[in-house]
Formats: sequence, structure tokens, C-alpha cells
Amino acid sequence: MIEISPLRAEDRDRWEELARGYKKFYRTDVSPEEYDQTWQRLLQAEEVFGCAARLDDGQLVGIAHYLFHANPWAPRSCYLQDLFVDETVRGHGTGRLLIEYVAQAARDSGAARLYWQTKQDNDRARLLYDKVATFRGFISYDYPLK
Repeated sequence: MIEISPLRAEDRDRWEELARGYKKFYRTDVSPEEYDQTWQRLLQAEEVFGCAARLDDGQLVGIAHYLFHANPWAPRSCYLQDLFVDETVRGHGTGRLLIEYVAQAARDSGAARLYWQTKQDNDRARLLYDKVATFRGFISYDYPLK
């Protein structure tokens, strides 16, 4: 059985292992300071939020990070920024449970929308995403600000 709950202070080391796995998958370099800053922001749970998937023995096997924002058409939307599940438990519902947890947090906050992005070739994740959400055909671009 898997339990989903907010991140806890004692999750720090395992959270970073999973976050590093996520960043490695997306070929994104993050400094140790950025991991520390992100962790502090997640624990504050004011601007960005995090949740964890835990096995019965308490082992952390998945994480999700999300945030809320306004847009011109709705006062509140929820963006699922990061979702990562340990390879050893993929395909057993952990990702779906994390998404459902974030969806409930979005509903509870009055958000009109929950959305996320993934790489086009992230086939395994897209199998789940196509079951729980609607792909609307959008392509994302990043404009460099530095």
C-alpha cells in the first residue's frame, strides 16, 4: 500500500535522491545550493508545495512538486511541476496516486485547472497521463532569460 502526504523534514535525503533522478532524466544540472533552496521552499509550503509517496515501511518512493498561479481566464490554476517515481515501483499506481493527491489539493484551493508538461518521448509516463488527463496538442517553448 502507498500513502501520499506532504513532504516532511526527515524526507530530505531521500527527496534529493529522487529529485536528482528527475533532473537527470530531464538532463538538467542543479547545484547543491539550488537543491537546498528548493527543499526549504517546499518545506515552507507557501509558494511551492511537495508531496511524497511512501510504502508501508515509510520508504519514500515518489515525489511531486506543484504550485498555484493566476491566469487571465481564472483566478487560480495548479501546475504540476515535477513528478518522479522510483524505478523499482513504477507501473504500480504510484504516479497516479501522486497526481490524484495534487488534483485534490487543487480542488481544495479552488483552482480551475490542473496541468503539467512532459517530454514528447517520455512514453512510459505518457501511458499514465493519457489515462488520467487530456492531451490538447500544445508544444512548449522556453525563452532564455539569462
